[in-house]
Amino acid sequence: MTFSEPHVARVGYVRWFICAMLFFVVALNYVDRQVLSVLKPTLQGLYGWSETGYGDVVFWFQAAYGVGYVIFGRIVDRFGAKVGATLAVSVWTIAHIAHAFVRTTAGFTWVRIPMGLGESGLFPSTIAATTEWFPKKERALAIGIFNAGSNVGAIVAPIIVPVITILWGWQAAFIITGLLTVIWLAVWLIWYRTPRQYRGLKPTELTLIESDPQEPQRPVAWITLLKTRQTWAYILGRFLIDPVWWTFLFWLPDFFSKRYGVDLKHYGPPLVAIYIMADIGSVLGGWRSSNLIKRGFGLGRARKIAMLTCAVCALPVAFAMYAGSLWLAVAIIGLACAAHQGFSANLFALPSDLFPRWASGSILGLGGLSGALGGMLMSKFAANVLQTVGSYTPIFVFASLAYLFALLVIHLIVPRYALVTPAQLSGK
Repeated sequence: MTFSEPHVARVGYVRWFICAMLFFVVALNYVDRQVLSVLKPTLQGLYGWSETGYGDVVFWFQAAYGVGYVIFGRIVDRFGAKVGATLAVSVWTIAHIAHAFVRTTAGFTWVRIPMGLGESGLFPSTIAATTEWFPKKERALAIGIFNAGSNVGAIVAPIIVPVITILWGWQAAFIITGLLTVIWLAVWLIWYRTPRQYRGLKPTELTLIESDPQEPQRPVAWITLLKTRQTWAYILGRFLIDPVWWTFLFWLPDFFSKRYGVDLKHYGPPLVAIYIMADIGSVLGGWRSSNLIKRGFGLGRARKIAMLTCAVCALPVAFAMYAGSLWLAVAIIGLACAAHQGFSANLFALPSDLFPRWASGSILGLGGLSGALGGMLMSKFAANVLQTVGSYTPIFVFASLAYLFALLVIHLIVPRYALVTPAQLSGK
């Protein structure tokens, strides 16, 4: 479904305005997250950071991110998307600005921990908002669209961070980007409402939004969630694919610097190209399964076909280290980033596809913890490989195979997309 179709005009478009708000906060989140990786070669030169020291910064950020994901999953289930996003954005923005006042890897670790805690609340909150505002048949597309904001943020960061750094110093890069998020928070507090609280929402659009069966909010125990196969499909899927994205996010500037001699002033074009490709992949991945559903494919089959397509597109990244030119490497890595985002758009939809609304935030929290644990292991692996071997090849080989393996695991655990009923979660 596109914005220009007559059906959208008749039904209404407020839900797409909400999607746009989510898009912008995800973009700002990734701007903030990318500032450090863009500045890593510069700060490493200024303050003598080691590869393992930087690896520790990434490790503890991901540890906090994983723990916070579980906490925020519960907060969002209990208080809703608005409270969850407000708290998450406030915490990470304060911590992000605090980066300007430290110098060592130990100092960056201490401010990175609360930043990870805050950032962990973003996706449980945005997925919850999507669940509130979109029916299942549009949900993967909406997730793909707002998830594309991550790539926009990753595009913007290498463009504006060098400019700010050259003009006002690296500290200003953290302060100025943090203030942009403060502006978004003000808009969110003023405008966001649930569909039934939103004035001016057409009855036809409300009917569409609430076309899926409605369930009242209720508590659910962790142990109950962990007894379901669907929970483990999501947890293990995130454990396998999230480390790849974390690696691209935190190490690509370093890869281009070491392999092709790219400096701070010239990171922009290759990183912009990669994340534009990732943006396209995010939307196409969500569109692919939504289109298959529209054509009559079952929910599980549509999601898995879309994920398989993305997994195959990631395979060439195994050879990125051997690309004969910078731009060939950019094309290979960009295709893998597009594959990741398309795969993620469908995997992120699994909790809301298979669980009642009141449990999906907790499932997202468990998946976020699992993905962060995988990312933590990957950060240690990457740092040690680079410190000892000095090559990115083992890292790229893992990245190439992770998606096929993740899809295989998901399919083996949930060969059919069987819904988890409220009775199962209540122990009845």
